[in-house]
Amino acid sequence: MKRTWTIIGVADVARSFDWYQSLFGQSRTGPAHDFFGQIVDEDGTVLLCLHQWGSHDHPTLESPGPAQPGNGLLLFFRVDDFDACLARARARAMKLEAEPGVNPNAGTLEFALRDPDGYYVMVSACG
Repeated sequence: MKRTWTIIGVADVARSFDWYQSLFGQSRTGPAHDFFGQIVDEDGTVLLCLHQWGSHDHPTLESPGPAQPGNGLLLFFRVDDFDACLARARARAMKLEAEPGVNPNAGTLEFALRDPDGYYVMVSACG
């Protein structure tokens, strides 16, 4: 088994950590550090890593300045509780970038929104 750990630069790890846990309906915990946290599924799978801008010498995580956050990046999550996830997104008054609709290519329901750092997040129903 091979897995990808996507790491994104964020301004406030704790705020982004809370935002993603809320969207996914996860029990609230805190990130491991002020500068880094992992959003982890119930089975231990890492869904997303959050890294504070400029906290280490990673060349692509020094600053959000050179490019608009999320440029060329689509965070795409498939969830097994699509309706509940949509309700959680709306309950937090999160503005949807795309209202729920069927993706004609995948044949699944999807909606999109922006996270606190401006990243475009697509949520899709599993099968």
